[in-house]
Amino acid sequence: MKRVIFLLASIAVLASCKEAPKQTASRERIYKVMTVEADDRVLTSDYAATISGCQTVEIRPQVSGMITDILINEGDLVTKGQVLFVIDQTPYKAAYEIAQANVKSAEASLSTAQLILDSNTELFEQGVVSEFDLMTSRNDLVEAEARLALAQAEEINATNNLSYTEVRSPVNGVASMIPYRVGALVSSSIAMPLVTVSDDSEVYAYFSMAENTMLDLIQEYGSLKEAIRLMPEVELVMSNGKKYSQKGRINAISGTISATTGAVSLRATFPNRGRLLRDGGSGRVVIPTVLKNSIVIPQAATYELQEKVFVYKVIDGQAVSAGITVLPQNNGVEYIVESGLKVGDVIIAEGAGLVREGAKVKTEADLAAEEAAKAAEQNGEQTTNAE
Repeated sequence: MKRVIFLLASIAVLASCKEAPKQTASRERIYKVMTVEADDRVLTSDYAATISGCQTVEIRPQVSGMITDILINEGDLVTKGQVLFVIDQTPYKAAYEIAQANVKSAEASLSTAQLILDSNTELFEQGVVSEFDLMTSRNDLVEAEARLALAQAEEINATNNLSYTEVRSPVNGVASMIPYRVGALVSSSIAMPLVTVSDDSEVYAYFSMAENTMLDLIQEYGSLKEAIRLMPEVELVMSNGKKYSQKGRINAISGTISATTGAVSLRATFPNRGRLLRDGGSGRVVIPTVLKNSIVIPQAATYELQEKVFVYKVIDGQAVSAGITVLPQNNGVEYIVESGLKVGDVIIAEGAGLVREGAKVKTEADLAAEEAAKAAEQNGEQTTNAE
């Protein structure tokens, strides 16, 4: 009976010894690797922006008086020169008529002074009047000319004031809300404008960029002027998260850096024929960066140590860590490598943070090759046994 038990135990030990290599093989880690290649990428950076019409004008009255008529509705499209408001014209019409009468009176006085001068000139030549009388008539003519000039200036002023009672739009655009109604007393010093007209046939998107990013642009293009000329078209993501259908261009960069934020202000212009974008709106300007023949690797192939980025190169079947420099700008999935890797290098493509320095790297290709070799060996053994 003891011999039987010993024999069974021996068989169990032998069986466990045969299965041990299989368990070790199952625990052996398989790594996914990749060969570094050059490729093209388009990266984007987005910046919060405020939207403004290309021309926004606060319209205020130039004369005082009561509003007698409002000729537009809030939100209307208005054209340059269109009458928007009418201010009580009665006192200004009266002032205009008085000015006209003063001009006619001054013209008559001037004509009389001219006649007197002509008469005194003839009489002086005949010795009838003295030189004093002649000089007096000349001075009267000069005074009459001055009174006419003054009356004409007052007429122009009265004409202007009368025209200002019709408040016109200086630009094409869209009218804002109107805080005043008929009967309101207004003047040039009112706190709120009669209306604001925004020309939004195209709009400006104002945004800020960090100083170091701006310096990168200047170094890339050579100057601010060249950066404006050569930068690609930009896109606008509206406040509802949807992309605006038309692209714009950056056409202005501030010449100064904000002392409080350390940022530079930029302006992008977008066409707005459909009037979808409105003055005072918000969005995000998206700037693309095209990178040609760049080394691109997945972020999963990297790990960080003391704010530095590393990858594991596969050299002679072992994992060897290597520091790399990457662009700060990325798409959240990949890194653009500036230095530390070259085309043709083999790196571990996933789980770099779990790899140990000097670890043996067995890839899926290696495993497939081993299995193919085992299969070939087994086929060879079966063929030999069959013979």
